[in-house]
Amino acid sequence: MPITIRDVAEHELDSVLALNNAAGINILPLDAAGVRHFYRSAAYFRVAEVDGLLTGFLIALDASADYDSSNFLWFRERYPEFLYIDRIVIASPRRGVGVGRAFYADVNSFAEVRVPQLTCEVFLEPRNDVAVLFHGTYGFHEVGQHVMPGVDRRVSMLAKTLCSYPFVKQTYLERNGLPDEPWLRDRSLPSRAAQRATGT
Repeated sequence: MPITIRDVAEHELDSVLALNNAAGINILPLDAAGVRHFYRSAAYFRVAEVDGLLTGFLIALDASADYDSSNFLWFRERYPEFLYIDRIVIASPRRGVGVGRAFYADVNSFAEVRVPQLTCEVFLEPRNDVAVLFHGTYGFHEVGQHVMPGVDRRVSMLAKTLCSYPFVKQTYLERNGLPDEPWLRDRSLPSRAAQRATGT
């Protein structure tokens, strides 16, 4: 059962919206304008296919994103550079087969050559022990807690230091940029969001 992780296509935004709003209480709802805003502004917006069917997505934003989430702003007040995982959703029939781990491997490889920190949060009310354990196995640790205004739910704020970043920054980013390799090509943080915003 091969898992393919790739950039979202604009025509798939309705499917992403449906997946998001069917995910349950641990994923905040979206509307069409919200998912389109992510499409225009997210540094990382990728989907997973299993057996040719769209089965999940992950959205992450860099520190410069135009986003008013209180969780995102909490991190921006504390970290000058980071990639924030806003949401990951896997269709319920495909949970437990490795899609989430494939996403986290992919977003980690995206982030570690761009920023020093990968961040996210998990709900503590109601407590989501599966999510807490999952993130712990990927090297995330709690850096604080936050009560989300409007929904009045406490979340654990998680961060992972990307140990490769200092080497990448000194060796490549401060010199001639990332090598021209297929897995790195066209993955600088501003480029994807800028292309979506302008329609290029």
